[in-house]
Amino acid sequence: MSDFLLDSIHCIEWATSVFSKAGVPEDQANQIGSSLAETSLWGIDSHGIARIPHYLNRFATGSISTKPNIEFSQTGNAIGNLHGDDGHGIVLMHKAADHVIDLAKSAGVGVVGVSHSSHCGAIGLYTRKITRTGLIGIAFTHSDALAVPHLGNKAFFGTNPISIGVPTENSEEPLCLDMATSIVPWNYIMNARREEKQVPSSLGVDAIGQDSTNPAEIVAVKPMALHKGYAMAFIIDMLCGPLNGMNFGPHITSMYQQLDEKRKLGSLVLAIDPEKLGGLSFLTMASSAAIAMVKTQGDQILFPGEPEYISARKRSAEGIPVTEALAAEFSDWSSRLGVAKPVYI
Repeated sequence: MSDFLLDSIHCIEWATSVFSKAGVPEDQANQIGSSLAETSLWGIDSHGIARIPHYLNRFATGSISTKPNIEFSQTGNAIGNLHGDDGHGIVLMHKAADHVIDLAKSAGVGVVGVSHSSHCGAIGLYTRKITRTGLIGIAFTHSDALAVPHLGNKAFFGTNPISIGVPTENSEEPLCLDMATSIVPWNYIMNARREEKQVPSSLGVDAIGQDSTNPAEIVAVKPMALHKGYAMAFIIDMLCGPLNGMNFGPHITSMYQQLDEKRKLGSLVLAIDPEKLGGLSFLTMASSAAIAMVKTQGDQILFPGEPEYISARKRSAEGIPVTEALAAEFSDWSSRLGVAKPVYI
């Protein structure tokens, strides 16, 4: 199936319009739309604009609050809780990042636990935001049971991602680790279902725990690096769920199967001020030097985060790809909400 191409600025305008029509305040609608467009520019299509129909479905059912009463409580010199009131995870995580930046600028380190949240998109959004202020950013989040444990055959923990951002001399291109603890994120499987495309047999299992290439049959993905990914997912679930008074693993509401139930997700966001340790200037100089040195070993060597920056430059110039199936969903939601349909390049 051929792709349409959508200009990122128009994409943000359209997304802002549909989310606003769904009842989301315009500033939050723009923040969600901008974050999804940025993620798609990075080439992370599993967490980009392809998620717009899903979010609209949840806004429609009320399982994501359009106007949450978000409350932040600072519980120590460098730590606090953010109660999201079942609002959109992207909005809540941006607020959590803002709070950890303030805490770290004051105390040298900032820690914010997020509760009563929902799917927050790509967590590299928030660590990169933190690095742009001269801080190191760290973020974790979790999801419902979507991945089998090592040596298991049924979903238990989520794809539970981790992101760490380290400033470089180029403030717009920090070092950024952003990865699921499963081989692929679950939304990779969901996108393959929409497009009716087969996937490699090593990625996921069916209802009886057997490898499958059919995304319609896959009920769980496999952990990254076998026991290592499983162990990381286990720990991250504890840091995001129970640490913030939320559930874990199989007790979490399903993202795609229980659309009318609130997710009740948790996240953990941290920031560290390099000036309180070895100094920001030395860190940025060293990180940039390390990038230059590692690249002397081969023309194809990339630093963590660089694939996203390469994709962003390409897609900013050429447009964000939108498949026929996704374009049909965009058209349907435009009609349902009385918004002009996207205009493709």
